[in-house]
Amino acid sequence: MSGSALPEWLQPVREAADSITVHDLTRYQVPEGAEARRSAVLVLFGEGEQGPDLVLTERAHDMRSHPGQVSFPGGSLDPGEDAVAAALREAWEETGVEPTTVEVFATLPDLWLPPSNFAVTPVLGWWHEPGPLAVVAPDEVHAVYRVPLHELRDPEHRITVLGPAGWRSPGFLIGEDHDVILWGFTGGIIARLFEYLGWLEDIPEAPERDLPDYMLGGRPRLNTEVRPNTKFEERRR
Repeated sequence: MSGSALPEWLQPVREAADSITVHDLTRYQVPEGAEARRSAVLVLFGEGEQGPDLVLTERAHDMRSHPGQVSFPGGSLDPGEDAVAAALREAWEETGVEPTTVEVFATLPDLWLPPSNFAVTPVLGWWHEPGPLAVVAPDEVHAVYRVPLHELRDPEHRITVLGPAGWRSPGFLIGEDHDVILWGFTGGIIARLFEYLGWLEDIPEAPERDLPDYMLGGRPRLNTEVRPNTKFEERRR
């Protein structure tokens, strides 16, 4: 996995992959000796009409787990697969990204998802021959996005997400109208990787947003206090 053909703007990502640790990305490390289920996601960088971007998917809104959540293409490893093969296969099955058009240049440390006991390997790829994207698996994917990096780095599109139990986490607004919430596992990887690269500034006063009902998956919303999003509305204007 060489980075010789990568564009200059992507070189810092390749270099960071050599030094970044699991603790730079999450507080959850795969426990030693744990029989975690293996999965992989494709962190696919490209360059489109609006400059450098990332390919992301929005999960189907009626899925049992994480409905409507924005994520990297990915899924469980099939028997005999390694993380790279699984990430490329899943991206092709979900979005139509042809594996031969992707140069895999690094992987990040395995990250643990305790509730599902998944050990997730983020696979870093450069989409050197971009093609059309599509919702290939509508039972799993609601929409596919190419999100410009400059929009992810823009403070105007940063939010604080309010979970159903009252917790808060960093998030981003993506999509053509910037009304799709990127948060959770994928939002955390992007935020911490970009912070490690020096691409993202901390915004402690980011406007607060509740998750939409379809993202709750039937869970009760315990934080019922109504909070006006005045800062968000001012920024939108």
